[in-house]
Amino acid sequence: MRPAAARPRGVLARLGRPKPSDVTSGAVTGLFSIPEGMAYASIAGFNPVAGLYAGVVPAVVGALTSRTVLMVTTLTSAIALTSQSVLSDAGLDPKDAGNVAVLTVMVGAVMLLMGVLRLGAVMSFVSNAVMTGFSAGIALQIITGVLKDATGYTPQGHNKLYQLLDWLLHLGDWQGAATAVAAVTVAIWAAATSVKRLEPVALLIAMIVTSTGAALLAVDVELVQDIAAIPAALPSFTAPDLSAVPHLLGGAFSVALVALAQAAGIAPSMPNPDGTHSDVDGDFRSQGYANLAGGLFQAMPSGGSLSRTGVAVSAGARTRWAGVVSGAFLALVVLVAGSLAERIPMPVIGGLILVVGGELIWGRRHDVLLVLRTSRMSSAAMLLTFLATTQLPLQQAIVLGAVLSLLLYCVQAARQARLVALRRTPGPTGGSGQWETAEPPAALAPGSVTVLDYAGSSFFAELPRIENQLPAVDGARGAVLVLTVRALPDVPSSAMLKVLDRYAARLDDQGGRLILCGVQPALRQLLERSGTAARLGPGGIVPATPQLLGPLETALTEAHRWAAGHSPKPPPPPR
Repeated sequence: MRPAAARPRGVLARLGRPKPSDVTSGAVTGLFSIPEGMAYASIAGFNPVAGLYAGVVPAVVGALTSRTVLMVTTLTSAIALTSQSVLSDAGLDPKDAGNVAVLTVMVGAVMLLMGVLRLGAVMSFVSNAVMTGFSAGIALQIITGVLKDATGYTPQGHNKLYQLLDWLLHLGDWQGAATAVAAVTVAIWAAATSVKRLEPVALLIAMIVTSTGAALLAVDVELVQDIAAIPAALPSFTAPDLSAVPHLLGGAFSVALVALAQAAGIAPSMPNPDGTHSDVDGDFRSQGYANLAGGLFQAMPSGGSLSRTGVAVSAGARTRWAGVVSGAFLALVVLVAGSLAERIPMPVIGGLILVVGGELIWGRRHDVLLVLRTSRMSSAAMLLTFLATTQLPLQQAIVLGAVLSLLLYCVQAARQARLVALRRTPGPTGGSGQWETAEPPAALAPGSVTVLDYAGSSFFAELPRIENQLPAVDGARGAVLVLTVRALPDVPSSAMLKVLDRYAARLDDQGGRLILCGVQPALRQLLERSGTAARLGPGGIVPATPQLLGPLETALTEAHRWAAGHSPKPPPPPR
């Protein structure tokens, strides 16, 4: 028997050994979390400290448990804005630590439950068109949320597009000092990004250089300390306010859906360096653990961050220890130099967020063009989601987006379903040749054998289209229709069974016959229980086999035998 002491070594083997580059990457990512975490928290009306702490415990727990090795779990702009919308809609103060704690823990519980129930496939139902519109709307919310910090002018209006227009029309009301500091921040960021080695830390460089310059020149602008104090301490235990649970049940699901939808895009773009496969359900559980733990230690709701993961990879991350180091290093920086973060000018954070929002929009430009070129329906779904994100609370916008995704899927599935006629061409020596496709005939000729192939999902919305494509049966005495249903699901809709039974009855009334071939065992049982098998008669159901065309050949043999015995007899020749 293997000794008990050997088990920990297995766990350590799964975690892997940290590389020297992981330490460097973790330090860079941890420093990057200071401006980004504070910025995301502040634009959503949260205490900037909660944004900082979202990069500590959630990052460590997420890195240790994630199935996507390099994924960094922390606060994102979309999560911050959705969380603020959920709390405000419930009448709760986003700056109250108990409210933030209970929301974060509930989000973690939803994520963990979805992972345990293996609902990762749900993310595939959120279409690219909807996510593109949602991301563009989030970017606009990010930009409008910091216009006051960046320029000193608070735009008016409830709609984000109207706020942006109002801000542009009141150029004369911008405060000179705040605008100058924000502009310098953006300029330094642009200069840093032009140097490839500095690109991963360009935001950090812009924050440090501009903040130092503003302090030396004694520029009169609002500072972080005017909004919140940042204690030089590690995150402490915070008890969730359980009285808020009934008000946040639906909102917690919305925040979790936003976070998981964002994180689902990380695994395809950041494959595991060790060659292991990512698992969406495992990542769901990992983010659940991160929020359950982080919620108890002053962190805001968190999820897989594509931007923070990109920083980590660009800085040299090779194992999951890079995420662990990022959280630990950030905690050390806050502990040692937390008071310095209080002196960061708010226009600096405003300028950094304008950069983040602009990058989000610029990064989605190809997706926007792709959706516009795909179809009018996809374009409409993208536009509606974008407008909903700028007008409605985000938790309502994401639900609307999910509904639009399902509607888009249903419409596309119904449009793609069709029947295709299969015809065998004559061989070069007079024998049987190859199969070719053709349009279904308008009607079945008496004594003929027709083969149709069904391509669809038996979705009820597609069935009127399929039924209209079935050939007319008037006068089809002795005709046989062979319908291949290999693509039909094992458990089709009841509406599909009704269509098959109805057509078989009509064809039987005219002296013809329907044969189904390529039938899976589960479908055969349903046909027998529904009575359709009895209507089709012996040989009317040809089961599927591993040979692709084997069932079709069997069905054709039966069809020709039956047609020969039931076709109209030609009139006798005149005497």
